Amino acid sequence: MARTPRLLAAVAALAALVTASAMSAAQAGSDVTPAAAVRVMPLGDSITDGFNVPGGYRVDLWQKLVASGYSVDFVGSMANGPGSLGDRDHEGHSGWTIAQIDANITTWLRTHTPRTILLHIGTNDIYGSNPGGAPQRLSALIDKITAQAPDAVLLVATITPLSSYDAAVRTFNAAVPGIVRSKADAGGKVHLVDMYRALTTADLADGVHPNAGGYAKMATTWYDALRSIPGSIDDGGSTPTTTTTTRPPGACTAAHRVVGSWQGGFQAEVTVTAGATPITGWRVDWALPAGQAVNQVWGGVSSGSGSTAVVRNAAWNGSLTSGASAVFGYLGGGAASTPTLSCTSP
Repeated sequence: MARTPRLLAAVAALAALVTASAMSAAQAGSDVTPAAAVRVMPLGDSITDGFNVPGGYRVDLWQKLVASGYSVDFVGSMANGPGSLGDRDHEGHSGWTIAQIDANITTWLRTHTPRTILLHIGTNDIYGSNPGGAPQRLSALIDKITAQAPDAVLLVATITPLSSYDAAVRTFNAAVPGIVRSKADAGGKVHLVDMYRALTTADLADGVHPNAGGYAKMATTWYDALRSIPGSIDDGGSTPTTTTTTRPPGACTAAHRVVGSWQGGFQAEVTVTAGATPITGWRVDWALPAGQAVNQVWGGVSSGSGSTAVVRNAAWNGSLTSGASAVFGYLGGGAASTPTLSCTSP
């Protein structure tokens, strides 16, 4: 009987420990993810943060990844975004330059250990005192990342357009492919993402930051790049759990998904998948209900009119191997619907 108080005390202590652990896990929020989740760090400035559209490109990118069956964990010391963003962690810092990211990257990599990094940085350097030195600073930053995290997959984006300073943006972006190529040739897991060509100045809300449509284009560009790099968002090349490996018959098929809607408009995306043989181009047609219109397209070229929508591949996503996919998005006017699509290949 003398042991009973001690036993009760031990049980109480164990219960307290379990309770504390559960509370800690609950408070951790989106950082508590399955062990299999791929840790992805969105890294950059206010465009990564989502300055004028909360969450920025991270909202649509997260939704695309989850809808496709990928298990990902966005990581970083910052957290913000709307309820539609399932994981709000990131490393986007408004107003920051390449040098400021460089000064902190070692700590962030040690703390969050990402497997994949989405780097979009350099916009604020264009406004600085030495925009000509920005490519060298970017090169040094990439070297620091690959030295600190040699097994991480690093996607380096050209920066999005600016309404002003376009010549400086083009000069900076022209240097990025060579920088990335040199790092990859040296054995780094470094990949180029051409974000500049994905947007135009019409996709900017204030001449600097993308609007909702621009961020959606960024999300699609990141998503397509991630899917093309084995190991960046999966276990090294396997398909996500919800994806079937059965290839569609015929030249191609197209699947429609409404991403979001509001009074008088909506956003949707279409996934084009090649059939049993490779294709060198694709075209998607569908009938528009009365009062509906296709107002803006990214990842494809719109050529429809009246009651018919026609979207052809862009110059960079028309060639698909057997079973491979490309995605285009669009903003529609009117009430959202799910049309019957026709996909053909020339």
